[in-house]
Amino acid sequence: MSLPSQEHRETRLANGLVVVTEAMPHVATVALGVWIGAGARDEAEDEHGLSHLLEHMAFKGTARRSAQAIAEDIENVGGDINAATSVEYTCYTARVLGEDVGLALDVLGDILTASSFDPTELERERGVILQEIAAVEDTPDDLVGDLFVETAFPGQPLGRPILGRPETVSAFTPDGIRAFVERHYRPGRMVIAAAGAVEHEAVVDAAHRFFGAMPEGAGPDAPAASYRGGETRLKRKHEQVNLMLGLPGRSFRARDYYATQLFAQVLGGSISSRLWQEVREKRGLAYSVDAFHWPFSDTGVFGIAAGVAEEDAAAFAEVAVDTLRETAATLTEAELARAKAQVKVGLLAALETPGGRIERLARQMLAWGRIVPMHELVARVEAVDVAAARAAGTALLEGAPTLAAIGPLKTLPPLGTIAARLRG
Repeated sequence: MSLPSQEHRETRLANGLVVVTEAMPHVATVALGVWIGAGARDEAEDEHGLSHLLEHMAFKGTARRSAQAIAEDIENVGGDINAATSVEYTCYTARVLGEDVGLALDVLGDILTASSFDPTELERERGVILQEIAAVEDTPDDLVGDLFVETAFPGQPLGRPILGRPETVSAFTPDGIRAFVERHYRPGRMVIAAAGAVEHEAVVDAAHRFFGAMPEGAGPDAPAASYRGGETRLKRKHEQVNLMLGLPGRSFRARDYYATQLFAQVLGGSISSRLWQEVREKRGLAYSVDAFHWPFSDTGVFGIAAGVAEEDAAAFAEVAVDTLRETAATLTEAELARAKAQVKVGLLAALETPGGRIERLARQMLAWGRIVPMHELVARVEAVDVAAARAAGTALLEGAPTLAAIGPLKTLPPLGTIAARLRG
């Protein structure tokens, strides 16, 4: 299999910040961004939702720029700017022409090192986030995901919704935001990544100008997480039951991580998967169904998700559990080969855009301290055989289950019944 060119360059500044770039011939634009190895799981209990609020507030003004100027400085050159918060990292990204890399890093450096966190802007943005939280409450297929992770990791930062709770979001202050930034936005946990029409030296020079004065340090590690499982049911007068059934997964550092990913793909990662064929095509129990595996740095969670009619909830639970057990016992060479092809396409497709490349560069540098060559990733996928994939599925079945469900729940079996069926 022919792999695309991936020649990247790395430089570490004196304060520990890493700059990594990848030039892409025949591309006129640059995607670039700053990744911080801190996210929702790094928050203290009274900071719940602060990472996400901070992502919003970064665009609301600095010592040198108003919120409007931040937007205009990027958009005047045809670019765009964005940000995202996850469980384990936060990123601030931009897309511009190659000649405007310096401007983009000027803006990004400004919002990350000199945001004003104006109280008036904070009050306004707080209202926006409270509306976001309310929107999730009104969207059962989103809300069930939050309930699922909370149930799998109860009482832990990893299990808390990224958006926060109304009571915590309502209590945040400018000083509290600054304290979080000072504690976690440290060069030793930051990566600047750029790909496209990019010159490495130009990015390094701009990084020195706009980030070089940050004091060195890496900040504290996130608290360890422990999967526990359990059950959360939220009765509502909906037309469907939205549910997720899960088991303890694997960290992306685990030896059987790739085997677990491939098992999930065979089970429910496509329309040819066993779950799709059994649940939708043969029985018509759901419009869609999928299996997923969400890995983190020290743990993971595996699950099956669907929306079903109230009268079909019991049948769906039985079919889902039986299909999971059957796949662990009888997964075939043909199914594994198909899953490998699907995973490889996903890996390679991410290399086709500058945005996909910077995501890969930054996340690998934060996770591993190096860029993992694509041939190495493909080799790890190819190394999984049928025995390993079946063993990964069997190992999942040994864990305590998690169930989260929203809707009319009278026919959904108790967790104990589902757990007994999982054990066979």
